[in-house]
Amino acid sequence: MDATDLLPLLEQLDDHIDDLDEALCPVLNSAVAATSKKLPVLDKAKFHVLITYALESLIFSYLRLHGVNAKEHPVFRELTRVKQYFDKIKALETEPEQRTLTLDKQAASRFIKHGLAGNDKIDLERKEQQAKEKARAQLKASLLAKKAATAAVPESASKSPANRSESDSDSESDGGEKPTEKIQPEDSAKKMKKKKVEKSAKRESTKAKKKRSEEGRKDKDKKKERRKKKQETRKARMAQ
Repeated sequence: MDATDLLPLLEQLDDHIDDLDEALCPVLNSAVAATSKKLPVLDKAKFHVLITYALESLIFSYLRLHGVNAKEHPVFRELTRVKQYFDKIKALETEPEQRTLTLDKQAASRFIKHGLAGNDKIDLERKEQQAKEKARAQLKASLLAKKAATAAVPESASKSPANRSESDSDSESDGGEKPTEKIQPEDSAKKMKKKKVEKSAKRESTKAKKKRSEEGRKDKDKKKERRKKKQETRKARMAQ
């Protein structure tokens, strides 16, 4: 590659390094123990693992740049060990699957009946219970049939006045005008409140967009100033 092709890449690298410096200022300016004390246990573990992984990866890239086979270096083993800690943290974050224990009632009743078979008293009691259950089921079925028969009679009687009311309403709709619906004051007040809320939400969204655009412009201006300063320093070095 030519030197002219490398210059824009180097400028991008400088910009990225400056962005990293700004992002890492709160971590670099204070001790690791002081920042980790404020965090909960899981976040503390993530913080320590990320720092160790970043340091080991920097050493790995440094060795690669100097022509050393980093995969045979002990740093590569350390990186694999740190990756295992990432997997452990992910396993802790995921919720364990809830195991639901279900009982097969039919199978349990079959086992119980088979185990209790052969005892005359228990067999008699079981037969009596089965007879009682059958009698109860028959009573329930008869009661439901009676209710259905009684409910069918008033339904047929109620259909005729309903048909009359429908015919009356049809005649009124054909001959006379429909009554106008009255707007209640509560509905109008609710509509006004909704409009106010929507207007306030729109204003807040526009304000947020303006703030974002201003912040983006400021960041661009800062980057331009950095690039100008770097270009000036490079020109001064070349002149010397």
